[in-house]
Amino acid sequence: MYVCLCHGVTDRDIRAAVCNGATRMRDLAKELGVATDCGRCACAANQLRKDTLLQISEPELAAA
Repeated sequence: MYVCLCHGVTDRDIRAAVCNGATRMRDLAKELGVATDCGRCACAANQLRKDTLLQISEPELAAA
């Protein structure tokens, strides 16, 4: 699904970037251009970022 139409960024692109270390919105903006043009994607991109970070941390929590 496209999240940022201005830069052609999909949810997969955002999830991959977060998994590769883009943990802040600033990182996503720099790497993918998310929320740097019209800004309509900012809320959806931020939610995807948060969800992905939570999914990444869940295996660590289960191991503890």
